[in-house]
Amino acid sequence: MEGGSERAGHMGEDFQRAERCGRLREKADFQLNSHLSTLANIHKIYHTLNKLNLTEDIGQDDHQTGSLRSCSSSDCFNKVMPPRKKRRPASGDDLSAKKSRHDSMYRKYDSTRIKTEEEAFSSKRCLEWFYEYAGADDVVGPEGMEKFCEDIGVEPENVVMLVLAWKLDAQNMGYFTLQEWLKGMTSLQCDTTEKLRNTLDYLRSFLNDSTNFKLIYRYAFDFAREKDQRSLDINTAKCMLGLLLGKIWPLFPVFHQFLE
Repeated sequence: MEGGSERAGHMGEDFQRAERCGRLREKADFQLNSHLSTLANIHKIYHTLNKLNLTEDIGQDDHQTGSLRSCSSSDCFNKVMPPRKKRRPASGDDLSAKKSRHDSMYRKYDSTRIKTEEEAFSSKRCLEWFYEYAGADDVVGPEGMEKFCEDIGVEPENVVMLVLAWKLDAQNMGYFTLQEWLKGMTSLQCDTTEKLRNTLDYLRSFLNDSTNFKLIYRYAFDFAREKDQRSLDINTAKCMLGLLLGKIWPLFPVFHQFLE
């Protein structure tokens, strides 16, 4: 009985070993078949690429990839990125050049600011300009008017002086009050002699406009008339008509002779 049991035990162990060997063989066969299938697929792919003449490109890519892999990360970084230049400390000449550029920029800004301020109208500057010609009574009289005309380069009997008086709304011929001066010069944006000189052509242009010419013509009558009289004396009328019509009305010489 004991011998039979021992033989049965050995037979069971042999059966188990045979079963394990069978499983290992099946697993090995499966892996082998899988590898063979993979190799077959690779062969097909390579054969297809060979037909398309792509195998050389792959070889070159592999070679380049291998070259990149062979270099260390620091070497590759140094090849790709240029070496960083060290910043030199600023020398005395550099500091002097920077200061010079800064001063130049400041002077340019300052001159622009001053020019802008000069171009802008200033009531204070206009008032100071007025008192260059006005007397103690705050009125520009005949003497001041003569100097004023000389400064702006215009004769007192020039028609542009009549247009200027019209713009200032002056009430008496040969006189400008402080209020008339400030109001008129503000409307013209003139606060210096130079600005008024540059405005003379603009004032003359009013005579070329029919509407403004009529306004100036009507203004001239009251401007030249004595305040206690209703009409102009003949001499003043001839002078005023000659001033306004002498150069633009062809029949004025005949009319002037008629007045004589």
